[in-house]
Amino acid sequence: MAIFNLGSINADHVYDVPHLPAPGETLAATRFTTGLGGKGANMSVAAARAAAHVQHIGAVGADGRWAVDRLLEYGVDTRHIHQIDTPTGHAIIAVDGGGENSIILYPGANRVISTDMIGAALSTAQVGDTLVMQNETCGQVEAAGMAADLGLRVAYAAAPFDADAVAAVLGRIDLLFLNAVEAAQLSDHLGKPLEALGVGDVIVTLGGDGCRWIHAADGTDRHFDAIPVTPVDTTGAGDTFTGYVLAGLDRGMPMAQAISLATRAAALMVTRHGTADVIPDLSEVQAFRP
Repeated sequence: MAIFNLGSINADHVYDVPHLPAPGETLAATRFTTGLGGKGANMSVAAARAAAHVQHIGAVGADGRWAVDRLLEYGVDTRHIHQIDTPTGHAIIAVDGGGENSIILYPGANRVISTDMIGAALSTAQVGDTLVMQNETCGQVEAAGMAADLGLRVAYAAAPFDADAVAAVLGRIDLLFLNAVEAAQLSDHLGKPLEALGVGDVIVTLGGDGCRWIHAADGTDRHFDAIPVTPVDTTGAGDTFTGYVLAGLDRGMPMAQAISLATRAAALMVTRHGTADVIPDLSEVQAFRP
């Protein structure tokens, strides 16, 4: 099977700072790095490193050829990534000593993906494949409709969060990823609890407290503990978790087993500085002993 990812591709400019800047404050960074990022690219790399066949649907500018090459090096199928005239997206990320981050995002080419690009990519999909989307691109409603009609599993990581954007695809998705704040905001916006959203599976990530899995069909509402580690950088941990969950499901794992594997991957990820370039592969995750 395959995972199709309608996902962002960014250059991540990461600054290590003594604390996250307050309004009007100027800080001197202690370290600066540039690497591959974007929620979409992170998820593609994570799923590929977890042994899934991943086809990325996206766009870069002329300045983004290196990012496509990097994705290919990490095992991602890049045939559906288009080069267009808009500059590649980028993020400015500040990371403090405790691993917390603050991010400024420029969408760039990620917001100029056409419906024709999406349709051409999904025309190669087969029943039982997976489509995953986030909110750093355009075309989610159209892509969800196409994928559902083709018999794909449709997964949606609802970040950066927009309650109206989530509501627009609820009738077409099978698996929804949210963090705790997003879950509360969505429930308030729609006036209904997560188990009543009409989505087969909802996973709420809780950071250091683990995650919650809700399976509507049988009323499952299960908590998974996080693996205790000392974090140095939380950037990309949620994307790593999502990619590993999807890869596990793609390989036929039960949901609980896929979540447990993804929890290990995310725990290992937060012990590293960086984003897509440092996402652990499956052998590292299996060998990880916190």
